[in-house]
Amino acid sequence: MSGLTEIFWNEQAGLPLLFWLQALPLIGAAVVYTLQERASAVLLGKVFALAEFGLAIVVVGRINPLSPALQLAERFAPLAYHVAVDGISLIFVLSTALLTFLMTLYGMSRGMISPGRLFAVLLLAEAGLVGMLVTVNVAWFAAYSALELWAVVYLLRRWASSRAEIQALARFVQYQAFGWALFAAGCLVLGWGHAEASGGRWSFDLFDLAGTLPAGKFQTAAFYLLFYGLAVRTPLFPLHGWLPNMAQHGLIAVAPALMVGVKVGIYGMLRFVLPLTPGAVQTWQPYVVGFAMAGVFFTAALAFQQSNLRRLLAFAVVSHTSLLVIGLFSLHESGIQGAMLLAANFGLAVTGMWFIVGFVFRRTGTTELHELSGLFERIPFLAIAFLTFGLAIVGMPGTPGFDAAHLILEAAIDKFGALPTVATALGNVAAAGFLLWAFQKAFLSQAKEGGHDVDQTLPMEYVVCGIALAAMLAIGFFTEPWLFLTETASQAAVARFAR
Repeated sequence: MSGLTEIFWNEQAGLPLLFWLQALPLIGAAVVYTLQERASAVLLGKVFALAEFGLAIVVVGRINPLSPALQLAERFAPLAYHVAVDGISLIFVLSTALLTFLMTLYGMSRGMISPGRLFAVLLLAEAGLVGMLVTVNVAWFAAYSALELWAVVYLLRRWASSRAEIQALARFVQYQAFGWALFAAGCLVLGWGHAEASGGRWSFDLFDLAGTLPAGKFQTAAFYLLFYGLAVRTPLFPLHGWLPNMAQHGLIAVAPALMVGVKVGIYGMLRFVLPLTPGAVQTWQPYVVGFAMAGVFFTAALAFQQSNLRRLLAFAVVSHTSLLVIGLFSLHESGIQGAMLLAANFGLAVTGMWFIVGFVFRRTGTTELHELSGLFERIPFLAIAFLTFGLAIVGMPGTPGFDAAHLILEAAIDKFGALPTVATALGNVAAAGFLLWAFQKAFLSQAKEGGHDVDQTLPMEYVVCGIALAAMLAIGFFTEPWLFLTETASQAAVARFAR
């Protein structure tokens, strides 16, 4: 199958790097969990998260971006363990490692969970995310997804103390369990289809499944189940109902960052849905793109109606996720490159904004826009960071969103014509409007008499937001290496759709 030739790890490096990329967070989780309340648990949690980020950088240096192959592959047949990466995989791995490190710096919960347990759960979630990003086996992808979802549910459950928070958790569990069940059912259809084509031998390996799933009922069923299962967690309109409540009532920054900062749903569509169900993808492409274009506008309109800053950010997530799906389902090299770059930009920007909202909540005890005012005077750095992250989401020059949005719109014009593309671009403009409106309400409006006594920015808040800003702007001003890293892999992803 084009673009899926394999290079085993012992031909590339002397160590199974991808194994250690998955194992390091698990080892860290075990260590910090045993320390529980000790101060060393916090320090070691940060050390393990930073070490994982360093290892991810090492792995990036070991692949050949000019090869369309999935590289550094490792196999262990008895457990159907099979992992490999390309430039696109590593964009997401780097994003996961950096966001997890920032979350360890972000701080503690409100005393409902010990530091050791909190950091252990964060590292377990990171292990699940990294596992999803390096595996080439759909069953292992589902298993890793279950691990990460368990970690997020655990954090939300330990945080929940009010009726509204418990209801938000219940809705989150319902949506995610349903999405996971759909994806798992899609895995079974893939295995069944392979068994039908190979004389009864079941397999869930990407290399075994590629090209063997017969067109027709198997492809259509597998596409529906896999796509909708991933669309729930992405989240894609109209399957986004779990996010606004979780954002408003859940753990302010950590849980949303784990679920939507790393766009693993988009990655799953690229890695499994596109190559394994190409016929169904081409058949349903217009409908997927149509819903995504509608989602850009509909959720932007809903964002303008929100009075809570956290809910507003949730609808911003859904609105811009639609743009990612448009780029991915353009089945165009530029569109896929733009979607991958925008996913990295989106993860940094949205997570940074959620961190800032968390910092604001710690000071004021609220995220209701009508209760917030004059924050710029007391926390100017956080205000400027919030504005910069918001502008990055809508594609401000100097941020990765600018080149990414340009590539997506270029692909959309080529595939869908000028009118739908202009409409999508106008939706992005609407998104800029509601983010700037929220910034004006919370940070620039006249401080109210008898308002909240807001403490000034703390050193760790400078560090957290400063790292996220520096990483985002570095990618924005030096985009060429990231495009080079993903170019050949993007070409391989669309080669099977060339006519």
